[in-house]
Amino acid sequence: MAKIGFIGMGNMGTAILEGLLKERKPEDMIFTAAHKEKMEAVTARTGVPHAASNRACAEQAEYLILAVKPQYFDAIFAEIREGLRPGQIVISLAPGLTIESLGERLGGDVRVVRAMPNTPALLGEGMTGAAWKEGALTCEEEEEIRSIFTACGRMVRVEERLMDAVGCVSGCSPAFVYMFIEALADGGVKYGLPRKTAYEMAAQAVLGSARMVLETGKHPGQVKDEVCSPGGTTIAGVSALEEGGFRSCVIKAADACYEKSAKIK
Repeated sequence: MAKIGFIGMGNMGTAILEGLLKERKPEDMIFTAAHKEKMEAVTARTGVPHAASNRACAEQAEYLILAVKPQYFDAIFAEIREGLRPGQIVISLAPGLTIESLGERLGGDVRVVRAMPNTPALLGEGMTGAAWKEGALTCEEEEEIRSIFTACGRMVRVEERLMDAVGCVSGCSPAFVYMFIEALADGGVKYGLPRKTAYEMAAQAVLGSARMVLETGKHPGQVKDEVCSPGGTTIAGVSALEEGGFRSCVIKAADACYEKSAKIK
């Protein structure tokens, strides 16, 4: 039996699988994907075997990761429900769907973990929020869940009621950051920087700034203030961002993500 099974091999499934391969053997995992050609390509590249069907994957995995979009869940649930073992751990990466709802739709006897990773997991820099019912997992199982997601970045356990907020702050936010990088680079191009150079500078500035927050433990406002000399160029730019409603727009984007996630049932 494989330790970890994946149903779905899109960006998230691939990122987690490849992260795990840095620490585990290919035979410790098994997966399925929607298309035979995709499965054969992944197996050829990684050495991880693929199962003949979603049900076969579920039957052969100790921990089963559902790395598919919510609109495909009903069909997959119908296929795997009878193949799940009592107490089996199923990890859902889908937004919106609650532990209770997932448990009922999977048959009620499985243990469900909700997780929300993000696309930087593809580079080992992901951020995952995860939730499970108190007492549902043993200490060893909790550590196994952590090891799955820390193989491709960081993981924080949160209360389930906060999972939609996790989607706002880390799940969806890479898209917002990419937009910021693109806009900042446009500003550099406006004043003569080559496009490639502007993208490199903007992206590295974001990367370095994020590391400053994570590694120094300083409040973002503090490190912002440290860059803003009195009467200087940076505070002029910060003033322009405030005038344009920068913070308000970011919070509104989070509101839109939250509201959309809350409607998924």
